[in-house]
Amino acid sequence: MKNDINCAKCPIVKKACRVKGGEGPKWCPTLHRREIVEKILGRYDQEEIREFARQASIQEGECYAHRDQTPFVLHPTKSRLEEIIEFSRKMGYKRLGIAFCGGVSLEASILVEILEKQGFDTVAVTCKVGGIPKERIGIKEEEKIQIGKFEPMCNPIVQAEILNEAQTEFNIMLCLCVGHDSLFLKHIKAPTTVLAVKDRVTGHNPMAALYTSSSYYQRLKRLEFGSETEMKERMGKK
Repeated sequence: MKNDINCAKCPIVKKACRVKGGEGPKWCPTLHRREIVEKILGRYDQEEIREFARQASIQEGECYAHRDQTPFVLHPTKSRLEEIIEFSRKMGYKRLGIAFCGGVSLEASILVEILEKQGFDTVAVTCKVGGIPKERIGIKEEEKIQIGKFEPMCNPIVQAEILNEAQTEFNIMLCLCVGHDSLFLKHIKAPTTVLAVKDRVTGHNPMAALYTSSSYYQRLKRLEFGSETEMKERMGKK
């Protein structure tokens, strides 16, 4: 069966997923994939999942002020860091794990200080844990950031395993690289959230590239856009 679902392209204003009696395009999963919606809905009846989802929804609502006023106007009041602290308390978590990039060690130390002052026990592991040279995973000299120097590999699987062994109840990812974050999520056992993702150019605000994709980052919409290696390969084929 062809799966042409793409909610990001939905042109409907009164969407079926957001408005009772709403509409949707021919591929709308809310309207035309009811079998999977109903099948998965049963998982929320599992006690642990139900409570987690319930507290997450409560946390979502508490991030807005004046909800009792009519008409209601969105008035967000809490930072993501405050949300993480409050949600962790709602769930009764005591031990929090932090998997962070060495490039934000200062920020990680501030995060740990704040969490510990809020009464949490923390276990924090840096991305370069183990000090294993990049050659171990087949990286060539010219593929390093600093050519000609020792360069340790990022080690997200060990980060995950250390937090697993520490029996952390809830984990926070802080600026792990693209790909390394995926490996961490694949191997971590406890539920994990993200405080920030790495974006070296925008000060870890990747949405900036989307907001400026019609101006400063319009090159992202061009077919010829790609990495330096990809560009060289394309030029070589011409």
